[in-house]
Amino acid sequence: MASSSSDQTFDVASLVEDYSLYRISQYVLVILFIGFFLAPLETGIMTAFKTNRAVAETIPLMPPLAEGFTLDNMMFAFNALSGAFFNSLFMAIPATIGSVLFGSMAAYGLTMVDWRGQLGVLVLFLIGIFLPYQAVLVPLARFWNNIFPLASMVEPLFVALPILQGYHANLVPLMITHIAYGIPICTILFRSYYQGLPTSYVEAAKIDGASITKIYRRIILPISKPMFGVVFIYQFTQIYNEFLFAFTLITGSDTPEAVVTLILPAVGASTSGVDFGIRMSAAFLAALPTLIIYVAFAEQFAEGLKTDA
Repeated sequence: MASSSSDQTFDVASLVEDYSLYRISQYVLVILFIGFFLAPLETGIMTAFKTNRAVAETIPLMPPLAEGFTLDNMMFAFNALSGAFFNSLFMAIPATIGSVLFGSMAAYGLTMVDWRGQLGVLVLFLIGIFLPYQAVLVPLARFWNNIFPLASMVEPLFVALPILQGYHANLVPLMITHIAYGIPICTILFRSYYQGLPTSYVEAAKIDGASITKIYRRIILPISKPMFGVVFIYQFTQIYNEFLFAFTLITGSDTPEAVVTLILPAVGASTSGVDFGIRMSAAFLAALPTLIIYVAFAEQFAEGLKTDA
């Protein structure tokens, strides 16, 4: 009996030891993965505050020493991107709001309203998602420049406004393009969310005689706030970071209406080489708006993902 008790105690102790080793190995693996993914970010931060000489003479992961530390990189990058920041936000925020709002309306009409031809319209939205940017660049440029020069039409209005300048009118075609191109993906995202919503509220509102628009304003919009957070973050990130449409519809990176994605590749470049400290500072500054959007809508984003799941 005594021998059996001691064997059982030994087995329990070995199990506890094996479990502890398993947990420790898990923690070590997680720490290694965290270090692997955060190492480039830490390298970028260190580089952003180093002089060009310190970048060349020190290890990328090493923090800048006293003689190699500088804030001039951030100041230079901010001065280079300040105008482009305003242009990008002026273009991206209305384009994001427009595509998200129209996508929500279209998804509501394709999900909770019965009418003939829904399937065909849904197929068109799906085709719009998979239509590549490269296939529409030439027709898009010819449409906005030759067939319908909207920028020149609205330029007098922008001149009369106090904050904006006449050249900001050149961003309007780009804004509308992003709205049109963003509606299909926003519609599909909202449609998947609306398909999982209970229809009891909508049916009750129909029985009470509420119109389609009133149901959308009073019922669908309030319960769609989490999904609005998800789609807004996604769409703003896509529009703010987009390069191809901006490169096609804006004449160049040296124009006053140029957005961040056009100016960023040239920041820190000179005939003597690339100043990696300035370029990395510009990259971090350029990423700030998307980071702020993520923080501002973090609660709605998490709730929307949870609800969608």
